Amino acid sequence: MLDIISSSGTRIKTGLVLVVGLLIIGFIDSIFLTWLLFGSLMLIALSEALKLFDINDDKIYIYAVVVWLVAYIYPKPEDLILVVGIVWASILAYTKEFNTKLFLPLMYPISSFLVLFSLYLSFGMSSLLWLLVVVAGTDVGAYFVGKSIGATKFCETSPNKTLEGVAGGVVTAAILGMFFSIDSVGFFGGLAISLVVSIASVFGDLFESYLKREADVKDSGDILPGHGGILDRTDGYLFGSIAMLVLLRLFI
Repeated sequence: MLDIISSSGTRIKTGLVLVVGLLIIGFIDSIFLTWLLFGSLMLIALSEALKLFDINDDKIYIYAVVVWLVAYIYPKPEDLILVVGIVWASILAYTKEFNTKLFLPLMYPISSFLVLFSLYLSFGMSSLLWLLVVVAGTDVGAYFVGKSIGATKFCETSPNKTLEGVAGGVVTAAILGMFFSIDSVGFFGGLAISLVVSIASVFGDLFESYLKREADVKDSGDILPGHGGILDRTDGYLFGSIAMLVLLRLFI
């Protein structure tokens, strides 16, 4: 175990800095500051996604900024995904010249960041803390269990993932999630939602791995030492936030 920790020094240090930064944002609990943080991360993630999707169209940044500005004043930001989709489809039908590949970054990562912000607006900072614990627990649990006893390959998309590691990560996240869930879902509700969100985060990470393999790159970027790009670090949250928002609106 000590060998694993020492060999992952940069990764752990960067992770700790990110956690501390997020905890500070959480303590301040400002809608504007949270919106600004998520918007900044979204734009960086968007630039990484454009490279992965092999899209060379800077107009997407204008669309993204406009959508994010509207998201600040609109009560359910995830609705804007449908609005943008309809507008883009209408432009495509009218001009027949619209770049259809722009639908890809609309779905990932723009839509996911809108859902993440909507989760905060609907259920408060405590839901983001819960999400952070579940996804981080999945990642950390999978990493250490996989490194320690992992032997069975999980899937071809991500050869380094093991079934033992994924199972260890999901179990770790589900247990931790029970203690950090919001009060209105109860103990067992927190366990169930944490379990589903953890599984969703695994496939968020898997989807990012698929995109990188298709683009033949190791990381989506290099802005985070030891972790790669923003998409490398937020992939689990982008899928997990959707699962959490849907489940919370179903049960509350």
